[in-house]
Amino acid sequence: MRTLSLVLTAALSLLAAGAAPAQTAGPKAGPAMGPLRPDQVRFRALYKELVETNTSLSVGSCTEAAAKMQARLAAAGYAPADLHPFVAPGHPKEGGLVAVLPGTDPKAKPLLLLAHIDVVEARRADWQRDPFTLVEEDGYFYARGAVDDKSMAATWVDTLIRLKEQHVALKRTVKMALTCGEETEGAFNGAEYLSTHERGLIDAEFALNEGGGGLLDGAGAPVMMSVEAAEKTPQNYLLTVTNPGGHSSRPVKPNAIYQMSAALLKIADYQFPIMFNDANRAYFSAMAKLKGGATGQAMLALMANPADAKAYAVVDADPSSNAVLHTTCVATEDAAGHATNALPQRATANVNCRIFPGVSTEDVLKTLQTVVNDPAVVITEPDHRGPLSKAPPLTPQVLDPIRQVSAKYYPGVPVVPILQAGATDGVFLGAVGIPTYGVGGHFLPPDLGHIHGLNERIGVKTLYDGRDFLWDLVMLYGMQ
Repeated sequence: MRTLSLVLTAALSLLAAGAAPAQTAGPKAGPAMGPLRPDQVRFRALYKELVETNTSLSVGSCTEAAAKMQARLAAAGYAPADLHPFVAPGHPKEGGLVAVLPGTDPKAKPLLLLAHIDVVEARRADWQRDPFTLVEEDGYFYARGAVDDKSMAATWVDTLIRLKEQHVALKRTVKMALTCGEETEGAFNGAEYLSTHERGLIDAEFALNEGGGGLLDGAGAPVMMSVEAAEKTPQNYLLTVTNPGGHSSRPVKPNAIYQMSAALLKIADYQFPIMFNDANRAYFSAMAKLKGGATGQAMLALMANPADAKAYAVVDADPSSNAVLHTTCVATEDAAGHATNALPQRATANVNCRIFPGVSTEDVLKTLQTVVNDPAVVITEPDHRGPLSKAPPLTPQVLDPIRQVSAKYYPGVPVVPILQAGATDGVFLGAVGIPTYGVGGHFLPPDLGHIHGLNERIGVKTLYDGRDFLWDLVMLYGMQ
């Protein structure tokens, strides 16, 4: 998961600046657990097996992890015809699995459960515990992937097993896709592969994915249950200036470093237009009520008039809130020159943009060219992660079950749609007509469980609670 922290950190920083939200019933990270139910014991074993199967790109194998999950589903009674392992040519360790539980109503479109099983790299020397051994300590599970995203992957597998063993007759067909390649830019991506090569296999009315979930404040009180309803498109732009160069004792005006510096300063000063869609409008509406005061009033004023400079100045004080208001571009790398006593012959810089849904990469390229306004600075797109992000509709059919289940487990905690400032694998499904929503029944503290960092962890109780939350949610969707 690449982006959850941006929006959730924004919520915490806004709340910290003013009055604390009303205390409501909800989970706290790391509370003591009573004796496990038999079904929880089984889930723990499944979760442990998945977490302890190394799926990092360098030395791990998603194919092995997917095969282990396939074996568990087969043992639960899934027929070979309903289990579809896949391995793309040239990527023997980056395979995945699609599993299908047929519904009773052929007219009801399927529900797709998506989770990636690859994880960020982790070096044993850097961790306090072995990152690929599940350690339960002080009310937490520690391991690489304990949260991102094997908590969800294990829950989806467990859900399909329970549905099969309990002979639950859902109207909808329920499908599950476990994929590889989400965590590494440029790696083979299983969600993209399925979308382009096996579209019929994963066909669904909508999909549930990572990207949302519960947020705790610093005191362990719940702030909100977020639902990712849109995400931005990441895109790099390469700026290049070339000059003949020469001896440094004979400086001339066209200097590649100065030209590049001037171009980057222009980009730094430029602000893309503020935009609203259903996702960030719902988020700002909810946060304005939670925050109150001057910031809350500014958020409401900005929604009423995106050109309100005074309101924007208040909201802009929080970088994470600003990030979901419009396209943003920032310089992330630069290089220039070849010798200390020579005029630079070449200067390059990378500008990383996060593009608001509905805006094309070509439009951003043209905007950057206009802003820089220097033909000596050539701007190109060196790569594309994938298609443009499409915001799915926030329909009652999708949101009402989430609100219903959240009220059952976490009464009083608001359900808040959000716009993520980065990317998940949902972008590949949305591009082929499968609206995808980020959900998650567990709660994370402000550090987000050290996702992508050292000693990644998740509260034991909140993991089990989140499992029950998602089970109920699938049941509701399955009977629609």
